[in-house]
This record gives sequence, C-alpha cells and structure tokens, in this order.
Amino acid sequence: MKRFAAPALGLAISALSTLALAQTADPARLSLGFLKFTVSDLPAMQAFYQKAFGMEVQKHLENPGNTEVILTNPKGMDLALVHYKDGRKVALGTANGPIGFYLQDVDSAYKRAMAAGGVSRSAPGGGPGVRVAIVADPEGHEIELLHLD
Repeated sequence: MKRFAAPALGLAISALSTLALAQTADPARLSLGFLKFTVSDLPAMQAFYQKAFGMEVQKHLENPGNTEVILTNPKGMDLALVHYKDGRKVALGTANGPIGFYLQDVDSAYKRAMAAGGVSRSAPGGGPGVRVAIVADPEGHEIELLHLD
C-alpha cells in the first residue's frame, strides 16, 4: 500500500480529496487508509496509543526531516505519528474533529485511555443504541470512542 508523506493533516485530506475526484467513476473504491498526527514527543505518543488501544507498530521510518511511526490495529486502520527533527512547535488547530474508534466496550477503552495518560473530555454515556466517550491523548488530539447497537 502506498503511503503519502504529507507534512500536515490538511495536505493529507487535500490528497484524499484529489484522489476522490479522480475516482468518481467508482466511488466505492475509495476508503480511508490512515490518519497522520504531528506530535512533539514521539515515544510518549506511541506508548499511549499502544497501551490505550492495543495498536502495534507496523513501520518505523527515519526520514531526513522527520521520524514517522505507523501504528495499526487488527481492522487495518493506520495511525501515523510524525515528529519533525527541526524542533518546530506543534499546535492543534480548530478545523478538524476527533479521530473516531468504533468499539464493543467503550467503558473499558475509556479506562485504558485514562490509565495510559489520556484526559477525559466526556465520560462514557449515551442513550438507546449508543455509548460514547471522548478522551484526549497526552498532546490534546481528541479521540471519540463509540459503540452503536
């Protein structure tokens, strides 16, 4: 599977949009393959996603300007964590929403995320047919934990 080396989430989304337009004859072929977060503390963020969500390292890339760790889960969703070597400051924007994980057990995932250093934004709750919680990873990226009946 080809990996795009986009320096920011916005560029990755732009690339996906371009790809989507190119595949308008068969939109069923397009699927989201990965999400990329720029992080300040790569070892800490890698440990968080491994401990909280059981993600495993698929690939570790040492590039001239950055280090990239690609984590994956059994369903095949990849999360690329990128740390730039030039020391640039990482700031969260307001144009994107949380990453979302579908889960069978929101409460257990929420507890694991808290134990791994996550921050609660919204404790598990919901209504008929839905259980949801929102946590933030140690650098503030929001994660929605969702179970739908």
